[in-house]
Amino acid sequence: MSLLSEQSVDSWATRRQAVQLVKLGRALAALADGDPRIVAGSADLKYATLVAEFEDRHPDRFFQFGIAERNMFGAAAGMATTGLIPYVATFASFAGLLGYEAMRTDLAYPYVPVRVLATHAGISMGFFSTSHHATEDISALRSIADLMILSPADGESAAELVRATVDHPGPIYFRLGRGREATVYETAPANYRPGAPYEVRSGDDVLIAATGIMVPNAIEAAAQLAAAGASATVLDVHTLKPFPAAEIVERVTSHPLTIVVEEHNTEGGLGTMVLEAVAAAGERAAVVKHGVPDEYCIIGPPNHCYAYYGLDAPGIATVVTRALSRLQAGWWTGGSRQFWSEDDRAAVLASATDRNRIPLQLVGRG
Repeated sequence: MSLLSEQSVDSWATRRQAVQLVKLGRALAALADGDPRIVAGSADLKYATLVAEFEDRHPDRFFQFGIAERNMFGAAAGMATTGLIPYVATFASFAGLLGYEAMRTDLAYPYVPVRVLATHAGISMGFFSTSHHATEDISALRSIADLMILSPADGESAAELVRATVDHPGPIYFRLGRGREATVYETAPANYRPGAPYEVRSGDDVLIAATGIMVPNAIEAAAQLAAAGASATVLDVHTLKPFPAAEIVERVTSHPLTIVVEEHNTEGGLGTMVLEAVAAAGERAAVVKHGVPDEYCIIGPPNHCYAYYGLDAPGIATVVTRALSRLQAGWWTGGSRQFWSEDDRAAVLASATDRNRIPLQLVGRG
């Protein structure tokens, strides 16, 4: 018996505006139509992660594990040893952080084909505080051997990467947004596959290397920069592991300035990976890491949190403009610099309020 109609999925997604996750959920359900190996599971979040349609179309191949993420990973690993290909969904904070040990020991060490759909990554949970923010998952998970990490830009690119990796023999961590992000690709490019980053926009003055749901913001920032006379290349770095170091270095060294944009702690994430690749290649380059500073994120509506850290389009454009000015003035002496100040954050904090007129809140350690 069908548990959830497509109409009700549409209705729920429309209320939540989780359009990008709908695209992924439907692609996964469609894959399962023709591949009996594919099963799916959820840790009590089938609606929030939009895998409910899979249950609707394949109820005998859907498993609800309750609030027990590590048990879900262990069970998925067991299923994978029988020839199945499990796709298990939960929030990124519960997958990449709470479930770290299970991902290492149950999935990566035995090298089984389990796919973790980690939604609501970075600070996209907004109000739900530090326990639900995932700003350390890239740095943590990239140290796990044999774990592929993919960070698509929108629902269409996520669906394409899911389709392209069905037969990958090992585990994959898909780092996904909350589904409300702007569309980057109406149709995924034909060569959108794990590996080399995809150039969304070409320019000469600066390279903006972005990953995941920061890609649409980077594209909008590039448009704002173009209106001001600066030409930017926007690179969609969708594959974080295995990291396409050679391709990244080639792009970085062909631009006078690189801004790395990520919804992640600036320590150990994509920016660090870019700097490591440049150093390992024996090159010198002006590279700025722009993301969440080494701190715990404030609480508030996600879009206001992005603005607070300069991760919305105007913030990214501001950082690029300041870095270009510094570089053109000859003041650049190398190393990583910050171009989003405490004053910028204070200005956002003073002006941003949520729909109930409750101001953003700084969270202390107590």
